[in-house]
Amino acid sequence: MPRSMTAFERRERTGEWGRMAWELRSVNHRYLDVNPRLPEEFRQLETAVRERVGAKLARGKVECALRFESVVAGGQVQVNWPYAEQLIDAAGTLADRLGKRAGTMSPVELMRMPGVMSEPAKDLEPLHAAALELLDETLDGFVQSREREGKRLGEMIRERAEKIAELAAVVRQDMPAIQERLRTKLETRLAELAQPADPGRLEQELVYLAQRMDVEEELDRLLTHVEEIQRVLRRKEPIGRRLDFLMQELNREANTLGSKSAALETTQVSVDMKVLIEQMREQIQNLE
Repeated sequence: MPRSMTAFERRERTGEWGRMAWELRSVNHRYLDVNPRLPEEFRQLETAVRERVGAKLARGKVECALRFESVVAGGQVQVNWPYAEQLIDAAGTLADRLGKRAGTMSPVELMRMPGVMSEPAKDLEPLHAAALELLDETLDGFVQSREREGKRLGEMIRERAEKIAELAAVVRQDMPAIQERLRTKLETRLAELAQPADPGRLEQELVYLAQRMDVEEELDRLLTHVEEIQRVLRRKEPIGRRLDFLMQELNREANTLGSKSAALETTQVSVDMKVLIEQMREQIQNLE
């Protein structure tokens, strides 16, 4: 099933440790580029986050943001009194030296100084386990979101590929009439000449025109590529790069069809095909 590289998913969980939420978002990218954004308490999980995302996704620029709000239990706030006393003494010394220019240090300002307030060491293992469990849950929803969007894109690509096959069938059906019309036009022009044309020369020119207008090979290859697109869309693994290659092949055959065109009908079909191919290419850029 095709997957889109553009998606967003958010999952939240609350526990005795507080509240955490994962936000995953991704856009298209040639390879898999994982960018974890973790609070300080979770920095050591960066490798595990990359591994878990890499196990589920193959391509895309993925941003993994973890938001965490800790619950502070009563009685856990402690003051580093020796250090605080040193800061107070230092502030008093500075005040004496500065005199009137000195301000006073409020208790709140003192508490904001690094190292004054301290908390008991936390047991981060349960917290990390909860974060990784929530990440797995968020990833599952994230993958489902990419698959839903990928299914929609796959249907759009399939419809346009079928339209190309229909256009190729129209060209194949119209070619005998186009060739006959050109033969009649050539004979009419030759009849208007003062000197009668050599019948052998006329046949040579008609054979040359038929060879130059022969697009059977291009039509066969177009249909082969359309069939391959339909087959690739049924695969379970990432298909974006393969489809992008098929777009190049389709575009080459459509260009050749246009260059061999000797009638307005086939020229218009070539243009219509290239429009459909470009529409498919734009959608494929978002497929994993």
